Amino acid sequence: MGDRDYYEVLGVSRDASEDEIKRAYRRLAKQYHPDVNKAPDAEEKFKEIQRAYEVLSDPDKRANYDRFGQAGVDGTGFGTGGFADFGFGGFSDIGDIFEQFFGFGTSTRTKTGPRKGDDIRIQMKISFEEAVFGAEKEINIQRDEECTRCAGTGARSRDDIVSCPRCKGRGVISSIQTTILGKVQTQSECPDCRGTGKYIKNKCTECGGLGKVHKNSTIKFKIPEGIDDGQQIRLAGKGNAGINGGPSGDLYIYFSVTPHEYFKREGNDIYFELPITFSQAALGAEVEIPTIHGEVKLTIPAGTQSGTKFKLKNKGVKSLRTNLYGDQYVTVRVVTPKNLTVKQRALFEELAKIENTNDTIIERLRNVFKKKQ
Repeated sequence: MGDRDYYEVLGVSRDASEDEIKRAYRRLAKQYHPDVNKAPDAEEKFKEIQRAYEVLSDPDKRANYDRFGQAGVDGTGFGTGGFADFGFGGFSDIGDIFEQFFGFGTSTRTKTGPRKGDDIRIQMKISFEEAVFGAEKEINIQRDEECTRCAGTGARSRDDIVSCPRCKGRGVISSIQTTILGKVQTQSECPDCRGTGKYIKNKCTECGGLGKVHKNSTIKFKIPEGIDDGQQIRLAGKGNAGINGGPSGDLYIYFSVTPHEYFKREGNDIYFELPITFSQAALGAEVEIPTIHGEVKLTIPAGTQSGTKFKLKNKGVKSLRTNLYGDQYVTVRVVTPKNLTVKQRALFEELAKIENTNDTIIERLRNVFKKKQ
């Protein structure tokens, strides 16, 4: 999944604008969201779309991706200079190159230092109103948390943590390898301590020496006002526990917004269709219009045609970036009555008689064709 070109995933060109990428993402996210699409591969495609948008919507990540490809965004590229510029973008250092081609490594990297925990990504369905006005929510997730009994050490007590006797606390062991380049001293991860440099004599009875426990957690958070379908928020430090005292990962929540019965949202603008009668369209009227902020009065001029669009300034959704409000657009549709009362029928018949005496467009067209014949 990760090998596919991200531009191909979203179906956009490599010079696509930010808005084009956003529109493509929204369309595909709606199409393949697991709550809507029940195909067996829908969830995998949805994750692929999310990952592509995460990279291409970020200017820095997109620049790295354009230059180095996948290696530029998965932590294996160099950014500028180094081996990435000479075709070694898939290797993070010279040790990886030796290990790939000769079966051993020269890297001295170990697992003794603190490392950030893994991120967690979830999808959440929210209502149209919650997306527009924001809301306070809480969710229950399964995650790894630091063991409270051993404070993340994995040992019964501090005295049970000693340096690994095999690697002397270095996390790596050295050996001599004979290669086509001659004899090379190499270093590899210590198999006894698995690169940590530590040996635990008596493991914690709560976590079994892992330093963390898998448990259910309740997390409260706020949905910002103006969040849109397919967008995400990041809750820093709410992911899985770190390693060797490292920080916890982050929690990413992707939102799926339930469509509204009457309002349609595009960006920060709201679209609403207003049915009006023949008499309101012909004579004009003042009507109450529902908006997400409450009802407002709209004046419909006499002679308004079906499909006419009116703009209500600042009656849309608040922008996440600028705090400015979008607009609401009202499109009027003249409704033709289906079941007429006796009085209504009589009035329409009288109107029809008057209209027939006028020089209508149809009559004028007939005259045009008669002249041509």
